[in-house]
Amino acid sequence: MAFELPIQVFWEDTDAGGIVYHANYLRFFERARTSWLRSLGIGQQSLRQRTGGMFVVCGCTLQYLRPARIDDELIASATLQALGRVQLTLAQQVRRRNPDGSCDTLCEATVRLGWVDATTLRPARMPQNLIEKLRS
Repeated sequence: MAFELPIQVFWEDTDAGGIVYHANYLRFFERARTSWLRSLGIGQQSLRQRTGGMFVVCGCTLQYLRPARIDDELIASATLQALGRVQLTLAQQVRRRNPDGSCDTLCEATVRLGWVDATTLRPARMPQNLIEKLRS
């Protein structure tokens, strides 16, 4: 099941033509991932302090399908696709909510997150209780 986060497009998100700047989709995806983790009771700062580990993006592919524009109402989503001991993969989308309630997919991404030791930044095994929370 996908976690969804509503996002309003502001002037600061766009270029001079009122089109969302391509790199801002990465910001929208990050907000959705962070909010998804929070919805599971996982705060990244407290997780780092408690476990000494943290998530880092280790791979990302994006496909831009349609442009978002200023004042659009967007939905950024995150769906867990795969979960291992050191890495997880998320499918993410940004969709535009239309006035009739339908949605158009604007951008799709596959994002790989690795678990690393926060001090050395070397790959490490995720704590088992974290894996169980992510599976819920």
